[in-house]
Amino acid sequence: MDIQSRFELLPFVEVPAEEQLEKSRQFYELLKKRRSVRHFSNRPVADIVIQNIIATAATAPSGANKQPWRFVVITDSELKKNIRVAAEKVEKINYERRFPQQWLDDLKPLGTSFSKPFLEDAPVLIIVFKIDYEVNEDGGKSKNYYVNESVGIATGMLIAAIHNAGLVTVTHTPSPMKFLQDICKRSSNEKPFMLLPVGYPAEDVIVPKLSKKEMAEYLVVNPD
Repeated sequence: MDIQSRFELLPFVEVPAEEQLEKSRQFYELLKKRRSVRHFSNRPVADIVIQNIIATAATAPSGANKQPWRFVVITDSELKKNIRVAAEKVEKINYERRFPQQWLDDLKPLGTSFSKPFLEDAPVLIIVFKIDYEVNEDGGKSKNYYVNESVGIATGMLIAAIHNAGLVTVTHTPSPMKFLQDICKRSSNEKPFMLLPVGYPAEDVIVPKLSKKEMAEYLVVNPD
């Protein structure tokens, strides 16, 4: 196979410097308004919007272009209830026995608990799975590369796409998460990575007052 059959020209269109600056500013202004929301309206979201959001996440780069992710969408009320019951079961144990006191102290300003009503209230749940390896038609396995990094990038793009669409979410990672693998009927090579309820915020919803670090605290340029 020659190189021309394996590669294509990049259709790159350069953006003028002034437009670069404006685009970067606008995108920052958009994303800095993103907040994690734990109280949802039951107002429905169009299927095509969810599909577009997930398609955006699936454009993420991945190790050797293996694209080791699966996005499972749950809208069925019974399935959402089952997920909530299972999540609250493990989270109750976490809050009462597993989490060290330092963790509980850090969570206190956020007002979180083992109760997760948003798993039923949100009209859509998106469960992100990472695919540790592929199973071939003959039953053999083929390796995926940089799975956590690849799925992490895709999940970040998913969160940005949700906010860009005018919707809200919160990252939820109950531990352990095997119950999601069972409820979503995924095979053993697919492991739950993150659960994202998606929808509109409840009326008059409030969120904790938070501040982000100043740039000087997280940016290092040309370290000596």
